[in-house]
Amino acid sequence: MKDVNILTSNGVDVKKSLELFGDMNTYDSMMEDFLKEVDGKIASARRYKDTLDMANYAIIVHSLKSDCRYFGMEGLADMFYEHELAGKRNDSYFVRENFDKLMTEATRMINVVKRYMGVLVEEVPTAPTQQFSQVQEECVLVVDDSNIIRNFIEKIFAGKYKILSAKDGQEAISFIDNTPHDKVMCMFLDLNMPGVDGFQVLEHFKGADLFKIIPVSIITGSDDMETIQRAFKYPIVDMIQKPFNESKIRDVAEKTISRKTNSI
Repeated sequence: MKDVNILTSNGVDVKKSLELFGDMNTYDSMMEDFLKEVDGKIASARRYKDTLDMANYAIIVHSLKSDCRYFGMEGLADMFYEHELAGKRNDSYFVRENFDKLMTEATRMINVVKRYMGVLVEEVPTAPTQQFSQVQEECVLVVDDSNIIRNFIEKIFAGKYKILSAKDGQEAISFIDNTPHDKVMCMFLDLNMPGVDGFQVLEHFKGADLFKIIPVSIITGSDDMETIQRAFKYPIVDMIQKPFNESKIRDVAEKTISRKTNSI
């Protein structure tokens, strides 16, 4: 059995995190997903910092902030949030001056997590990108750059719906354009993703008149009122704020899928 004191003694609010994940088995399973992708996200943050791409820097540190909050690493989440705000205001000076401090704390907390999980970096393989094939059964599409969120939703609906996932808007658009629309019961869409973001996917749906065929609900960590109001200008079904629990995502899923079944 893993020693949760390794986490709590380093400031991790496990109790709060269990409000999302429900139990330690799920927490540990999702933590494995976190370790699979965190190095790649940090490498992306470093690349965006070095190239002064503050827009995408803000998006990737927003994702890291959300991951840290899911697992109760509030102190590190607050640091990522400071960098997210700096990226949004195009403050590359703040990012450069404080990046090493951020990476030092991120490395420390990742090592804490690894000690808790009892794994080494080499023992946590990178999750392969999902390859879409011709869909033969009803499915739900989850579009989010966080592997944690995609896998959490898949775990919740295991045995009820086939869950297909896309890590960005481009993958989502490619899937939608090459899949029989009657097979896609609904789509859960994140807004803030590097590259093609959620709003570009919404514009694609608008241009192709897809909202009546594939109902869409938003999953987002943003509490910015302008962003929320902009999303609701599209005919989406609902919006769910991260972090969410199993009960909330089930309620929104039922509401969203019912829009599909009522239109058939």
